[in-house]
Amino acid sequence: MSQKDAGVDLDASLGYLLKEASSALRTAMEEVLRPLGMSVTHYSCLELLAQRPGLSNSELARGAFVTRQTMNVLLQALERDGYVTRPAEAPVGKALPARLSPRGRRSLEKATAAVRSVEVRMLSGMTEAEQSSAFRSLRSMVRALRDGDDGR
Repeated sequence: MSQKDAGVDLDASLGYLLKEASSALRTAMEEVLRPLGMSVTHYSCLELLAQRPGLSNSELARGAFVTRQTMNVLLQALERDGYVTRPAEAPVGKALPARLSPRGRRSLEKATAAVRSVEVRMLSGMTEAEQSSAFRSLRSMVRALRDGDDGR
C-alpha cells in the first residue's frame, strides 16, 4: 500500500488546516479568557445572549457548538453566579429564555475586548482584501457543507 493510499495528506488537506486553525484560535481565546474566570463556552453563551436576548437552552447550545446538557449545566452556573436571569416558569412551552444580567454585561465587555485582541492578532498578517476573501471563502465552505448535503 502506497503512502497516497493510506489516507488524507495532512499537509495538503484544507479540512485539517481549518481544524488546526480552529484549535489554535480556541487555545488563544482560552488563554485570554482564563484570567477573567471564563471559558470559550462561557464567553460564547454571554455573547449570544447579548446579541439575541431570550434564547432558549437549545438555541444557546447550537450557537455555542455544545450539547444541550452542557449548556444546561453552564446556564445553571451562570444563573447561580448572577450572570444571567431566567424566569421561574416558561412563558410558552418548556423553554426558559435567558437574559444577561448587569453583572453578565460587565463581564462580557471585558471578555469581548480580550477576544477581539485574539482576532486582531490572528488577522495581523493579512491585508483587508485577504481578510475579506478569507471571510467569503469560509462562508462559502459553510454554506456548501450545510446546504449541499444531498444524502452522501
